[in-house]
Amino acid sequence: QVQLVESGGGLVQPGGSLTLSCAASGLAFSSNRMSWYRQAPGKERERVATMTSSSTTNYADFVKGRFTISRDNAKNTVYLQMNSLNPDDTAVYYCNTGVWNQYWGQGTQVTVSS
Repeated sequence: QVQLVESGGGLVQPGGSLTLSCAASGLAFSSNRMSWYRQAPGKERERVATMTSSSTTNYADFVKGRFTISRDNAKNTVYLQMNSLNPDDTAVYYCNTGVWNQYWGQGTQVTVSS
């Protein structure tokens, strides 16, 4: 059974930084594409960043230059380093994987506010 457990969310001031973690189990982690999504209140879930099994990365335009996705295959964990946060980044952030993107974590809340 695939499980994804996010952590690291919280309250941060505008301009601040935060690092999210997603611990995965029940899958061949190093062989899987890993992604981060987010969903703000009243908005649809949107993809933030993806890292393939070969460590190729892809980012949504709205986070380019600010967020960095990385992975540690030895720890079965994917990270999202978020810098220069602004209130528009406030959302629940989800970890995602699967051939059809079918596996989701429970999400971790990120709130950017002064």
